[in-house]
Amino acid sequence: AERIGGLTYMQAAVRYIEHGRPHAHIVTWLGNYEAVTPGVGVADNTTIELSEDDAQADAALLILPDYGGRCSVSTDGYIVGGPEFVAEVAASSASYDLHDKLEAYQSSGVQEYLVWKVYEEQIVWFELTGGQYRELTADRNGILRSHYYPGLWLDAVALVGGDMRRVLEVLADGVASAEHAAFVGELESRTSG
Repeated sequence: AERIGGLTYMQAAVRYIEHGRPHAHIVTWLGNYEAVTPGVGVADNTTIELSEDDAQADAALLILPDYGGRCSVSTDGYIVGGPEFVAEVAASSASYDLHDKLEAYQSSGVQEYLVWKVYEEQIVWFELTGGQYRELTADRNGILRSHYYPGLWLDAVALVGGDMRRVLEVLADGVASAEHAAFVGELESRTSG
């Protein structure tokens, strides 16, 4: 269950095609980014204690507290505060993932919010600018690129189509970029004193 905007939402039964497989593909993509980016962590299906809400994020990517991240982990293991990136798979939950949950993440300062609209076969990636979400647009090659996490690149068409080989190839290009190398250096310098 989640408490968003004063309402409690109970999750429907989770189906493989509509949720399980897309969810696993997002976590695979984020997990591969984590593997080559020291100082970040991936969360799968984790409760996030926001200022007024408790969200159950399908996936999140956060800069770890020791590396200067925005959120913390409570003594009982919950993420406290909005992480830098959250992803949701929206099939039966599309109405609140794109409205109430979007507003909760936006007001909590989640920098980037990705929603996979399963029935529409579409990925929407929002970025927080001036306190409001605006949709990221793909580059001329059809690649979405995170502004907050350098090197976190996504071929959304490949992800929706289940072509994980292509998704991971594009991510490999992103993490091979000079921008990613600079980001890793910056993260490492945060803990070296």
